[in-house]
Amino acid sequence: MDHISALFPNIAQMWNPHVRFVQDLINSDVVVIFSKSQCPYCYMAKDVFRKLRQPYTAIELDQRRDGEEIQEVLRKMTGAKSYVQVPRIFINGRFIGGANDIKDLYETGKLRRILNK
Repeated sequence: MDHISALFPNIAQMWNPHVRFVQDLINSDVVVIFSKSQCPYCYMAKDVFRKLRQPYTAIELDQRRDGEEIQEVLRKMTGAKSYVQVPRIFINGRFIGGANDIKDLYETGKLRRILNK
């Protein structure tokens, strides 16, 4: 069983190129944000990383032909309750949460500690 399947057993039965794409992407950078270009919550999350001067990779799902398929993979991986739940934020290959989670971690100083591990 590969690393992502072990961490996210919900996706074990849906192995496809989109799962591989998500897996490779979240392992490619310290911070990966799955986003939508017009989403205010996504903007808020990205702004936190800009304030920290932390580079990140953002995938704008609404600007990709396969955005819905990727979002379905993310929904199953992260247990999101709604289909349109973005952003989905990963740090060091681990799912951290959405915009409010990042904002709370930033305000308490925990986000900087997570990034420095």
